[in-house]
Formats: sequence, C-alpha cells, structure tokens
Amino acid sequence: MSDYDVRQVVLSTDDLDASIAFYTETLGMKLKFRDGAHYAQLDGGSISLALATPVDHPIPGKIAVGVKTADVDAAAAAVAENGGAIIKEAYNDAHERRAVVYDNQGNGIVFYSPLPRD
Repeated sequence: MSDYDVRQVVLSTDDLDASIAFYTETLGMKLKFRDGAHYAQLDGGSISLALATPVDHPIPGKIAVGVKTADVDAAAAAVAENGGAIIKEAYNDAHERRAVVYDNQGNGIVFYSPLPRD
C-alpha cells in the first residue's frame, strides 16, 4: 500500500459564498466546514471538495490535488528529483505540515500531514 492518500481536490474561487451555494444548492453537497471567508470543504463522497480564495489556495487559479502523506518533505523531494518542481517548500501552518509542488506535467499537488495536537 502506498503512503500517499488522495484526500481532496482544491478549486479556486473569488466568491466563497457563491461557490458554497452552487455546490450545496445545485449539486446537493454537504458543507463539512468553513474557515472564515477564504476556505470551505464540502463532502464529495470518497474525497473532499475544497473551495479556496487566493488567500488560502496553494496555487490560485489552478486546481490542486491534496495528498495526505506521513513524510511531506520526502514527498516533495521525490517530485523535484523526478522532473517536477517545488513551488513552496515544506512548512508548518496552524494545523498541518505541507508542501506545494508541480508534477512533471505542471499539475498542482499539495502534500500534507496533520501536526500532532498538544
């Protein structure tokens, strides 16, 4: 079994309220949570659909795939060593360690791993 678990697709939006309304009212998706005016996550079944404004989107204007992994640093390094590129080196935010990369064809990937809770 792979250490990589595709967990979400992150879409760009300039209007979080309108995007949430579209996916909940038009497609019937359930809102899992909202983080302020810049990020929300919807229940997409086997994966989550994330909506993010440029403030919280890892690659604004693009679609990014969120991949959970135990070793964010190693995942980013492997991509860079095999024809991809690191867009944002591994760093810790409030909830997780993450790195933003492009694969060898320019597709966005966000590797992440939850930080231990105190």
